[in-house]
Amino acid sequence: PNYEFLLAARVVTGIFGGVMSSISYAIITDLFAIEKRGRVMGYVQTAFAASQVLGIPIGLYLATQYDWHAPFYVIVAFSIVVAIIVLFKMKPITAHLKENIGRKPLAQMKEIFGNSRYIIGFTATVLLSTGGYMLMPFGSEFANENLGIALEDLPFLYVVTGVFSFVFGPVLGKWSDKIGKFKVFLFGTSLTIVFVAIYTNLSTTPLWIVIILNVILFIGINARIIASSAMITSVPAQKDRGAYMSINSSVQSVSGAIASMIAGLIVMQAADG
Repeated sequence: PNYEFLLAARVVTGIFGGVMSSISYAIITDLFAIEKRGRVMGYVQTAFAASQVLGIPIGLYLATQYDWHAPFYVIVAFSIVVAIIVLFKMKPITAHLKENIGRKPLAQMKEIFGNSRYIIGFTATVLLSTGGYMLMPFGSEFANENLGIALEDLPFLYVVTGVFSFVFGPVLGKWSDKIGKFKVFLFGTSLTIVFVAIYTNLSTTPLWIVIILNVILFIGINARIIASSAMITSVPAQKDRGAYMSINSSVQSVSGAIASMIAGLIVMQAADG
């Protein structure tokens, strides 16, 4: 009914979604050896990338065809299905609990923030999140106003990019296990730097060129995210994994929010759009 209610709902979503995300990474770290973690992260990050890319056109379609509430109802339906599967199919991960008997949460937090290795990991997360969130929120507006892509063509742009994210995510994950996570991270970062520079300096551009550039840009972004996620999971000791990944998830969210605010101060919209 109003902005305040929507914001409150988003806060509740963040409280639970943020916790689930960090626990998922901790479970992956417990179940899969570092040698296989790249391909696992490839599948997980593919899901994230695809949801971000495909979610926009699907959400727009549902909102246009039915009502702006429709995408939320679909999310609720999916969540119920996932909850049932989790309830009946997933097994508890408890091996790490033995190492934490008697440890108090505040004392553990103090230990984690006193560990220089962990601080380096958190700093890397801050920089990775800041880079992404300074650009991504403006993607649709930029494509429409600056690149001249019609609003009705935006879903097609995102669908094509999403399909390539589906295909290349697992491939990039396997490469990171085979040739090295840091090498794949450097490849993804280098590719992203080049194509961000090209993409953000374009003026009115034909749709097919924008699609090609967008696909290559997202290959770089996915390579960077998949490799860095796999490396970050190897930072904490087993006894600190849950706490470390939870803090890392919070650091990521806060960094993204601050980056979006800073970008909002930098990016301006002129009278002509």
